[in-house]
Order: sequence, then structure tokens, then C-alpha cells
Amino acid sequence: MGIENVIRDSVTRGVEALAAFNRKRLPQPDQGNPFLTGIHSPMTQEVTLIEPEVTGIIPAGLDGRYLRIGPNPVAADPASYHWFIGDGMVHGLAIEKGRALWYRNRWIRSEAVAAARGVEPAPGPRHVFDTVNTNVVSIGGRTFALVEAGSYPVELGETLEEQAYNAFDGTLKGAFTAHPHLDPKTGESHAICYEGRDPGTIRHVVINAAGKVIREEPVAVKHGPMIHDCAITDRFVIILDLPVTFSMSALVAGHGFPYRWNPKHEARVGLMPRNGTQADIIWCPVDLGYAFHIANAYDAEDGRVVVDLCVYDRMFADGGAGPDAPSRGLERWTLDPVSRKVEVRSIDAAPQEFPRPDERFFGQPYRHVWSLALPTDPDDRFVGATALYAHDLVAGTRQVHDFGPGRHPGEFVFVPENADSAEGEGWLIGLVVNMNDETTDLVILDARRFEEAPVASIRIPHRVPPGFHGNWLGR
Repeated sequence: MGIENVIRDSVTRGVEALAAFNRKRLPQPDQGNPFLTGIHSPMTQEVTLIEPEVTGIIPAGLDGRYLRIGPNPVAADPASYHWFIGDGMVHGLAIEKGRALWYRNRWIRSEAVAAARGVEPAPGPRHVFDTVNTNVVSIGGRTFALVEAGSYPVELGETLEEQAYNAFDGTLKGAFTAHPHLDPKTGESHAICYEGRDPGTIRHVVINAAGKVIREEPVAVKHGPMIHDCAITDRFVIILDLPVTFSMSALVAGHGFPYRWNPKHEARVGLMPRNGTQADIIWCPVDLGYAFHIANAYDAEDGRVVVDLCVYDRMFADGGAGPDAPSRGLERWTLDPVSRKVEVRSIDAAPQEFPRPDERFFGQPYRHVWSLALPTDPDDRFVGATALYAHDLVAGTRQVHDFGPGRHPGEFVFVPENADSAEGEGWLIGLVVNMNDETTDLVILDARRFEEAPVASIRIPHRVPPGFHGNWLGR
């Protein structure tokens, strides 16, 4: 080990010790932590339900599993807890031939979860930390739970019981992302990855169709930006280098989530040639703002690049336990690689998040995007709205599916009726929490009849706390 690594490790240990000391001194919130109470109250048990109740008729072509992950802390301190750092819990429902086979929820067995629950931790190599709580995807025909900024992915078995930390069979060298994106043309998955301990570098990572990393290209940045999502076009990888950055003062003070709004950080979007280096990136300055999620991006016929995304004026400016700013809604940013200018147009100014396209058209011109309505009051911190939106980007229209009072949807994913269906012909699937009776439904909507009643619902007789990302993994 070189002297630089010895010094770096010593400094890291010292900072972590000081942060742990100060964490115990943080004041407890007067009204409790909003992400540990109410609809967010964590589940305390792992449950298995065989053949849960179904209302309506499950479409015959839906054979597979719906998996969704989110934070579900085993034992959190309300003073330092942040929604983004809770112990991961996966919720899954299996469907086959029109029947609901099972529901299961399982914690990701990190070292801390295993110690708290008296079970064996999941095997496999660790990297930086081992809390995994943000996305569940299929890569190379296998199922992986994901998080950004540190831990290796966790490979999951069919019933969620088998778990193992897996750096794509040893081919991944650094941290991964919560948002890899499959290129439907090549079968490769692209990601922009960052690591909390290396604020000066991000990496473009490419995984081939066999699930092995074939590219980890470093890119120099400043301040340690939090880059949650990315996108691709035929020519470029889209990098969002926006002013939410690593905060040493927040870390040392004991806060569990050390990223804060940093208006001194230049806001810019990078157009990186898919096989290029950092010297080839075309950086386009943008106004201060932040985006977690990109709906889609593509190359326009005139040579410009179109990026559709959900945008905020700021994020994590108050140091609170979760998102703290009003949403500007869904916007279209059109980037000119020659002039490096960015044209901004509002598609829909209503607060919204978790935009999802028909992912067979990811990186290509497309028409449809579905998103989750957000509360108009940022104090509600992402939870409180009861509707989904369906945008037709060609017609310029928006439809609304409102689930009614007390029924709160999460992110919905689009599933095509079959591989050859036209864009938007298929189903929308996601969880809806009913706070009127503390139950949850896996709801299936017909995307072509978006505002009509669900075609089917699968009842989970308990409240599933709101989480982050879910996906349909077909057989």
C-alpha cells in the first residue's frame, strides 16, 4: 500500500470517528422524523403470502415478478436519519398465467441488518458500505439490488431469500449506480457512477449483455456531485453535473446523508461520446437547479440533443431528512453540441417525479412518458399526492389517473403487451398505499385506457412503506 493510501485511510478513520461522536449529540426532532412515522413507519417483520387476493383479471401475458426496493431501517436514530440511507428492503410479487403466486418482503442482509436481526449477513465482497436500498434491475439475466456512491450490487435469488454481494463477477472495480440504463439496440447497460470517498472522480461504466463490466472510464469533477441518474443517445452519454455535492461539514456534524445544495458548484450537462474520454466531453452550462431523474434523451435530426427530466430549483438546502424543494415539473432541455447552449422548455409545470418511458425506446425519439404526481407543498416531502400522469409528447396532452383520497401511488413501470407492441401499448404496474385501512395494492393499469379503473389489483394486507424504484422482471 502506498503512503498516499495510508494517509487517506488514516484521515478517513479520523473523520468517521468524529462524525460518530457528533451523531450522538444531534438534537432529536420535536415532531419526530417524517421518514420514520406515518406512511413511512418501517415494517418490523419479513412476511410471505401465498396466492394473495386478486381483484379483476391479471393480463395473460404477465408472467414474472414485480420487485420494488426502498429504505426500511431496522433501528434508526430520528436525529440523524435521512430517507436515502435506511436499510434496504425488497418487496416482490410473482405472477404466472393470470395468478398471483406470492408476495414476499426481505431485508438486504447487510452487516448491520444481520447483526440487528441475529442472522447471517449476505456473503460476498464489500465496498465502502453495504446498505443497498434504491433499485432492483435485471442485468445479464440476473437480478441485482442497487445503490449509488458505495456498495457493490446484491444479487438476489428467485424468492429473495438468496442474496450475495456481487461486483458483476469481479469485473466492477469501484462503486456502481442506482440507475443503469439498458440500450435496447446493443444490449449494453450504461451508468454514471460516483463514490463518496473520491469527490474528484466519476466514472462511465458499461456492462455487456452477459453482465460483465467492459468499460470504466474516469471523468474528473469538482466537489463530489451527487449524480443519481444518466441517459444515453446514439452518440452520447448524458452526465448531470449539478449543484448537490458532498459536504464534509454535514458529515463531520454527524448527519447520515452528507450531500447538500451547493450554489457555488457550476451547473452543467455533459455530452460524452459513448466511447470517448473526459477530454471529449462537451460541457453545456445550465442555470442552477437539480434533477434526480431523466425520462429519456435522444439525438434530434438537427444535431442537437433532447433531454426530458424532472427539475427542482434547489435540493437539500435546508439539511432536512428528505427532499425539500418544490418541483418545476417535467422539462425538455435541448442541448446544442456546437454552441453549448441549452434551450429549456416546460412540458408540464405540475410537480412530479419518477418519469418512466416505454424503455424499448430508451435513447431514441419517443412519444409517451408516465410520472408520479407530487404534493404542491414541499413540506410534504414527496408523499401526499394521489395521482399518476400520462404525457403524450407528440399531442402535447396530459391524462390523470387519480386513485382517490388516502391512496398514494409510487413509481409505476411500463410493461409492453408483447415485444412487438407499438409504443405505449401495454400495462403500467406499481404499488399504491391505502392509508384509509393501512393496506397496499399492486395495481395494473391499461396504458391505453389510462384514466379507467385498473384491470387488476393484488391485495397486500399491510402498508408497504413508500420506497424508491421498482421494475417488472418478466420470464
